[in-house]
Amino acid sequence: QVLTPKMIFGTCVALVYVIDAQDDPSADALGRLKEMVEISRGINENIFFEVFIHKVDGDLFLSEDLKIDCQRDIQQQVALELEDAGFDMHFSYYLTSIYDQSIFEAFSKVVQKLVPQLPAMENLLNILIAECEMEKAFLFDVVSKIYVATDHNPVDIQSYELCSDMIDVVIDVSCIYGMKNEASDEIAYDDKSSSVIRLNNNMVLYLRQVASYLALVCLVRTQNFDKQGLIDYNIDCFKTALSKIFLVEDSKGQVLEEKQQSLTEGKPSTGESVKENKITLEQ
Repeated sequence: QVLTPKMIFGTCVALVYVIDAQDDPSADALGRLKEMVEISRGINENIFFEVFIHKVDGDLFLSEDLKIDCQRDIQQQVALELEDAGFDMHFSYYLTSIYDQSIFEAFSKVVQKLVPQLPAMENLLNILIAECEMEKAFLFDVVSKIYVATDHNPVDIQSYELCSDMIDVVIDVSCIYGMKNEASDEIAYDDKSSSVIRLNNNMVLYLRQVASYLALVCLVRTQNFDKQGLIDYNIDCFKTALSKIFLVEDSKGQVLEEKQQSLTEGKPSTGESVKENKITLEQ
């Protein structure tokens, strides 16, 4: 089957366009971006446009100032191209490289825009770190190592790299010692997956499974990790609330579908109202 622009962009929610930062000039890339915007906007106006300025590494980008200058130049060129075409749009820009975690962080930012439950998950993480006196908490997808949510504290790239690398350690060790069936293609991760790594800077990395392919990875000071039982209890409460968030979203969709069907068929709706779920943590 031949793909058409309508098939590609009709159900598209985010478009990631990659520009090679080491290409000079990037006129061809900018021309193709403008062409893609023109085609997609005529089909779907609700697409998020994300630009990855890739390969910001090597001798050309030895300092952060050079990276920022490159991003500024590309942003100005894109703005001029769009202005000439008559488009008033907002693009998000990310500096990425395969030699660090920047590519994963960029995709994390893109994915978070597509998660309707993000505000509720962030609120739960804020409550959790406040009650457990944590420094930082991430909710990771263990397969892609993209974090789908984090608390309100700024993301430190070194902390993110530590938490991301911890997932690799847990999965690798579990593949060696935790697989019941060695021939299985399933990932070595289940509801019993957890890990504690003590760092030499008076910090503790703590990982707990909270949902299928979702892991909560926290940074806690050593003195605040003494009450691990209380932290585990609060994480269990967080895990329950997280499952209810997605259950409520599914229930809303089911009730809406029933109402639409009843309006079509002229029958009363049988869907029950969805109640708000709350979480209380112990301190």
